[in-house]
Amino acid sequence: MLWKEFYRPTDLPTALQLKADFGSAARFIAGGTDIIVDLERGRQPHCALIDISGLAELRTIQAEAGGLRLGGAVTHADLLANAEVKAQAAILVQAAIEVGAPQIRNRSSLAGNLVTASPAADTVPPLLALNATVELASVRGSRQLLVRDFITGFRKVALADDEIVRSIFIPSAEATRRGVFLKLGLRKAQAISVISVSVVAEFDRTGRVTKSNIALGSVAATPLLVPNIEAMMVGQRLDDSLIEQVAAAAMAAATPISDVRGGASYRKQMVKVYTTRALRYLRDDKIPPPSADPTIFLQTPAATVRNPTATTGDLSGQAVELTVNGQPITILKAGDTVLLYALRQAGFVGSKEGCFEGECGACTVLLDGRAVNSCLVPAQTAHGGQVKTVEGLANGDRLHPLQQSFVNEGGVQCGYCTPGLLMAGATLLEERPDGADEWQCRSALVGNLCRCTGYGKVLTAMAQAQTIN
Repeated sequence: MLWKEFYRPTDLPTALQLKADFGSAARFIAGGTDIIVDLERGRQPHCALIDISGLAELRTIQAEAGGLRLGGAVTHADLLANAEVKAQAAILVQAAIEVGAPQIRNRSSLAGNLVTASPAADTVPPLLALNATVELASVRGSRQLLVRDFITGFRKVALADDEIVRSIFIPSAEATRRGVFLKLGLRKAQAISVISVSVVAEFDRTGRVTKSNIALGSVAATPLLVPNIEAMMVGQRLDDSLIEQVAAAAMAAATPISDVRGGASYRKQMVKVYTTRALRYLRDDKIPPPSADPTIFLQTPAATVRNPTATTGDLSGQAVELTVNGQPITILKAGDTVLLYALRQAGFVGSKEGCFEGECGACTVLLDGRAVNSCLVPAQTAHGGQVKTVEGLANGDRLHPLQQSFVNEGGVQCGYCTPGLLMAGATLLEERPDGADEWQCRSALVGNLCRCTGYGKVLTAMAQAQTIN
């Protein structure tokens, strides 16, 4: 048992009342990509979960007077798909593409990343640099805090036991605003940052800085705003001399530790290097391309956000009813575990457990048209939903084109990771029916680790599958 009780309220007032009743004995869950791992690892005490992932009022992104408001259950994939976010807060898009892989981004929420308050969080430094505000709500009312005041310590936030992050507000720029997020990781995807640098600056018509912020990740107990940056930059042009001074100030502000990802002195030096790069990118208005293709979501055209059904009370002891591969299924005694185990209990054993962290992708399935790590989805979240597993790819005795090309090209190796690779690849082909190039195929597979390390034949198989009728 990973949790004591499970609730899926149909509206926000009900969710807030549940949290008021439970207090610290319950946690809100939107994506669950952090809390499910913490529960399984024993880093989070067993508690009740209140699932808000289907509340439409928390999934909105709205441009309003003075800025942009992001609902408390908005996912990282939602950010990548939204034109307003790209226009008003492009740095947040640059950071969101670095969060996990498509399967993670389809579930993980911006507010969840903020509440976890990890020093290495990718999207929190951009929020700091953008002077974002968090709106907190409870049955007692609502209040606003700057993100810089919301994070109070290592994995600590100023969130009362009865409160929820209802929204995050990003103020509009008064002049031309540019932002750059740069991350140093030990690999190109799914890497916890060694350091990250977020720089936001506004420029007048003459190219002089009117406002600026620099925020750092993985170099202190919390994501860190570099002090006195505006005093150094406002009214100035970003020439080489100023860039050197600002980069030195950023390095001086960093107080990193040494760990398995990097030494303290190395991290400090990299802060200087990456701040210099970011400032040059801003000066030249040349933002570097993302490490993955931001247009790849691993979502089918029919993907939906499913509102919770009108159920009440604790759902953890109830049967889970869902449609798997087009057939209605009832799974008994699965309400206190994750979707992966529920599916395997029901005989859909193609999905595998490889890590229980959302790292390996062996458990990838489609939930309501979105590729997800089923090891991180509570089974009751899928209640009433549509699930597709690897068993549902073939059409009777006829293999799916990708399955056939895996056979033709030797893409099947030890086989353990193959179901997840097939689900990710098949979803990409459905998402992009006019074809996907190699870069897009690679971007689609960043969340699937192959234990045999043979990605070459897998990529060849994906290319061949696009030619099979």
